[in-house]
Amino acid sequence: MPQTSTPQDVLSAAQAAGVELVHLQFTDVPGAIKSISIPASRLQRVLQDGAWFDGSAVEGLARVAERDLYLRPDPTTFAVLPWEATPTARLICDLGLPGGTPFKADPRAVLHDALARAREGGLCYRVACEVEFFVFSDDTPGEGELLPVDRSGYFEMHGNRASSLCYAAVDALDAFGVGVEATHHEVGPGQYEIDLADDDALRVADGIVALKWALRALGRRSGMRVSFMPKPLEHASGSGLHVSQVLAGAQAENLFFAADERYALSPLACQFMAGQLAHARGMCAIIAPLVNSYKRLGGGAEAPARVTWARVNRGALLRVPESSSGPRTLLELRAPDPSCNPYLAFAAMLEAGLDGIARQLPLPEPIEEPDAPDNSEAVAEQLANPLPATLGEALEELEWDPVVREALGQPVVERFLAAKEAEWLAFSRHISAWERARYLDTA
Repeated sequence: MPQTSTPQDVLSAAQAAGVELVHLQFTDVPGAIKSISIPASRLQRVLQDGAWFDGSAVEGLARVAERDLYLRPDPTTFAVLPWEATPTARLICDLGLPGGTPFKADPRAVLHDALARAREGGLCYRVACEVEFFVFSDDTPGEGELLPVDRSGYFEMHGNRASSLCYAAVDALDAFGVGVEATHHEVGPGQYEIDLADDDALRVADGIVALKWALRALGRRSGMRVSFMPKPLEHASGSGLHVSQVLAGAQAENLFFAADERYALSPLACQFMAGQLAHARGMCAIIAPLVNSYKRLGGGAEAPARVTWARVNRGALLRVPESSSGPRTLLELRAPDPSCNPYLAFAAMLEAGLDGIARQLPLPEPIEEPDAPDNSEAVAEQLANPLPATLGEALEELEWDPVVREALGQPVVERFLAAKEAEWLAFSRHISAWERARYLDTA
């Protein structure tokens, strides 16, 4: 598929592919993928004028007073869907208000603006992602039970249905212009990973949205249920969204590497890391946004529980992997999970790091062995700083963090908190089967 950068490019590509239907996509504030479908005959007009819709009908997006919103397609995101029999295309859209004003609660615009501010300072924020997910069979043994499609282990892909699904998703991402580094089986039963290549953070966020959409669509066609729930199985590893980050300069040079500095990290890298550590608790609700997210965090299996960094220890919040050294130095944040809205997550992560640079925050010592008997007082102090244990606690931390709130903007923060506080309240009031089994006859 040729690259498209203008509306005319899109029209030419659509005509060449015989496109009959176009999905106009966006995400709401919590991160759900939404779309409006139009016939190809309307594409030229929509590219010129946008497509109007009732924003107040979308949860967590617009108030009734802001109900008239319109979709503005981004021509660079045009792609033909390889799995549809009827020639069908997709365009990711930005959201606008009447008169052409950008909608301030548009998650994609939040990231776009954060990246623009960084570029004004000569910095380009690039990320790569490891997207983990589970694949279950539609043939479940009973109500509420989940049947993983396989019992394979780490790096064991044996040509089963789910591995074929992953290969089809990789082909789809190629059609979307999304770079893929690798795909493999993860530790859990029916658990897989697809690694997205390093790119501008907005393009990677678009790629995550495309990947989730493609996997679910392809899975449904093959009798499989793809889930990005962080911890769907109690006794299996959870699914993360490990994000490797770098700030690049005007010549695309890696600004985190400094051969002569301690840890071979530049002062800029150390301050960026210190900023993310300082705001880890405040941004946790954004990067791990579900009640279920906190059953992954702190639950072992290499998921972080405390605000620490390391080079080797995979239980640390931040890592500087030895495999990503020299001019390829990357900082890996391990708390995010694939249920997050990637636009908001990347914006919060970037602004947290930039705050560390602006305030020249010092980087604490790395902690490779948290349980070592000879750890210093400084290490003990770090270990006493855990990540939030619940979504409720994470929401409180978000309310108290002005940097993360400003990164997202008040319109997004208000909508996010309203949606997530309602979710937390509903969970808190729910009477579970575990409670009945434990207390019904013993209380």
